[in-house]
Amino acid sequence: MSEDKLNIKNEMAQFDLKNRQFFDDLTAEEKKKFAPFLMIRWGATVDAGPEFQEWYVRATNERLNKHFFDISGSKHKKLQWLLATTVSPGMGVKYHPWLAAKKKTTDNKAIKFLRNLYPHLKEDDLRLLSEVNDTKELKAYARAMGMEDRDIKKEL
Repeated sequence: MSEDKLNIKNEMAQFDLKNRQFFDDLTAEEKKKFAPFLMIRWGATVDAGPEFQEWYVRATNERLNKHFFDISGSKHKKLQWLLATTVSPGMGVKYHPWLAAKKKTTDNKAIKFLRNLYPHLKEDDLRLLSEVNDTKELKAYARAMGMEDRDIKKEL
């Protein structure tokens, strides 16, 4: 019996190891089952320091989210995988937790603040950023951008 290459733990390890051969090594049946969209959902989150979290979110947005559906379809799965392998900074295998989408949409202050900073981001991305950064981190970021404390207090 062969090893299950399509378990998310293995896929994320190959993702972080930048294994560009991974897709080619799948059997024809495994290639049919392979779901590149999961690379966005799992790959964007990482249980590591804030620098890694920011890196993975930004790299996933830039390299996968932007034009991912322009190259979707079964004949482009390899290209999608190759793009996914560019996300990791190549600093070892990280744990990628699943962040379930929130059922209720709340337009909290953090999301409004992030929307003003990043008007080009999708709502899901803004929500994810608000979840992985607490208010203290957002305030520090606002200060680093030159915002005054009184303006930060109004925003956050």
